[in-house]
Amino acid sequence: MSDIEFTKDGHTAHVKLNRPQGLNAITQEMDDLLLAAWTDINDDPDIWTVILSAEGEKSFCIGADVSGGAERKTRMALAGGLTGIGGPLVKLKKPLIAAVQGFCVGGGFELAMCADIIVAADTAQFGLPETKVGIIGECGVVHRAVRQLPHHIAMAMILTGDRIKAEAAERYGLVNEVVPYADLAATAQKWADKINGASPLANQAAKVAALDRLGYPLEVALMTKFEEIEQYAASADKREGELAAGERRKPVWTGR
Repeated sequence: MSDIEFTKDGHTAHVKLNRPQGLNAITQEMDDLLLAAWTDINDDPDIWTVILSAEGEKSFCIGADVSGGAERKTRMALAGGLTGIGGPLVKLKKPLIAAVQGFCVGGGFELAMCADIIVAADTAQFGLPETKVGIIGECGVVHRAVRQLPHHIAMAMILTGDRIKAEAAERYGLVNEVVPYADLAATAQKWADKINGASPLANQAAKVAALDRLGYPLEVALMTKFEEIEQYAASADKREGELAAGERRKPVWTGR
């Protein structure tokens, strides 16, 4: 069985880290498989949402596998930069839901922060252990944490290596929902179903607009024209939305 499981169920793709014996630490082979999965997902118009999960109750992911040493022949990017440890940036077009349990630290924490929605089991712990163990480099996890958490919370995590539990992560706005571990998969699917009830093309256009100008002044964001929004304006789904509203019925989206 592969260390990365990639399946499709209806309009939802499932990507699962399947190396629980190694606490789902990402190897170079897993990195390559993740990049292939993200590429397939971006290219498939019938995939509207993605659920990222991990096998085993103990750990979601502890980051890169450094059992062979921290130095690598290639610059590991944990899926080509979707998480990014010095790798090229790959932007996932489709809404991503992360279902997190147990240890979610280092690059694994970054992988979770790449999601648009995070559902956490009450066993989840989030952390950045890099400085505590004396390893620091081009850490995307640091840049994401200080943008997604309150400043002083993020800096305390970065500078001490201390972890925060799921309940605190929810309180700080990092996590959307905390549930018992037994309910984690079903809750992630609930979020996917809810997102799939909206226009997939409108969601993809909205995601681009929200994230691509996130670091810019509001005035710049307001003046920006987004290609995905322009394309959506001429789509069948846009016309379906208008027809459904006029006929007072639920729209039937095709993603076209």
